[in-house]
Amino acid sequence: MKNTLKEKLGVDFRNYAILEACNPPFAHRALQSEPNIGIMLPCNVVVQDAEEGKTKIAVVNPVSAIQGVDNDEMGDIAKQIQAKLKSALEKV
Repeated sequence: MKNTLKEKLGVDFRNYAILEACNPPFAHRALQSEPNIGIMLPCNVVVQDAEEGKTKIAVVNPVSAIQGVDNDEMGDIAKQIQAKLKSALEKV
């Protein structure tokens, strides 16, 4: 983002990266269960500079993200994804 914003808008911005972290098996299960869920899949992870030289990592809570979807299977999938994201964040 930093380079893109500088190049396209001429503005300075902190180091900020959006990483795609889709898990193909989970994405496939979700799409089989709910064909339009692709617009809501929690695939992005944000890594950015924070104050005092620290790095901040942010992810969407998949359980919250699919609350508006009336599909029990999607709730189960979201809980499994949430556990994997939590585990990954704890290792960073």
